[in-house]
Amino acid sequence: MRYQVKHVTRYGYGGPVSLCHSIAHLKPRETLYQRCVAANLRINPWPSVVREHRDFFGNRVNYFSVQQSHLELEVTATAEVDVQSPRWPVAKETLPWDRVRSQLQSTSSAEGLTARLFALPSPAIVLDPAAADYARESFPRGRPLLEAALDLVRRIHQDFDYDPTSTTVVTPLSEVLASRRGVCQDFAHLAISALRGLGLAARYVSGYLETLPPPGQPKLRGADASHAWLAVYLPDAAQGGSWIDLDPTNDCLISDQYITTAIGRDYQDVTPVRGVFYGGGEHSLAVSVDVDRVDPG
Repeated sequence: MRYQVKHVTRYGYGGPVSLCHSIAHLKPRETLYQRCVAANLRINPWPSVVREHRDFFGNRVNYFSVQQSHLELEVTATAEVDVQSPRWPVAKETLPWDRVRSQLQSTSSAEGLTARLFALPSPAIVLDPAAADYARESFPRGRPLLEAALDLVRRIHQDFDYDPTSTTVVTPLSEVLASRRGVCQDFAHLAISALRGLGLAARYVSGYLETLPPPGQPKLRGADASHAWLAVYLPDAAQGGSWIDLDPTNDCLISDQYITTAIGRDYQDVTPVRGVFYGGGEHSLAVSVDVDRVDPG
């Protein structure tokens, strides 16, 4: 499947901004099932400095600095991406989760040691005992890891209401657990905290999900959105290990309708656009996203 993605971020300021420094995680990364054909970033006003680098997690990060007075800032990211349908293992045939935990704790391989980073707490995902307790129903002793993880995301989908008005990007996990409401970021953070609390490695994934309009209805332009899910680490003696991506918001393994932009320990590692600015007073933020299938030719 080939997709064109357009992600527009607009900031409006109450007064002139004399200087801003920002970083963006908006260019899709390469994965086993994804190839980024083209990716571009357009910034208005034109920045004085633009640089791109790979961060610790292998994400494409763009730094830019606008050093002229401005009342608005617009960041437009466009990309063309080829995505294949992932080939996931049979859930009941994966290793028992408690065996995976033991292997992760004792590993000395480079890949295993890297995976262990994602078993630790991170700035936005504390090891909340309540999250681990919630997960234990899905993780009885000896249960295959993927089967247990799928059950966990099924229960999150069933027990928590999707409510865009209930949380913000800084709402703590404890509030999400108490209210049983949130959005994709919250549900990914909850599942990751639960898995890490059991001694497993889980990482945060940001990107996009193709949404299709009801039959006979046109697709609304700009109505798509960024999406978030998680991946859990599964050691494999033959291949060294793999990451399996699950989406608790939609109760599924990801498919070729998912486009991966960045991975990290939590949302703070992969924020689409983040920065500091001087002046401006109060500001407004508007985001529009379009994800469209295209003919690869």
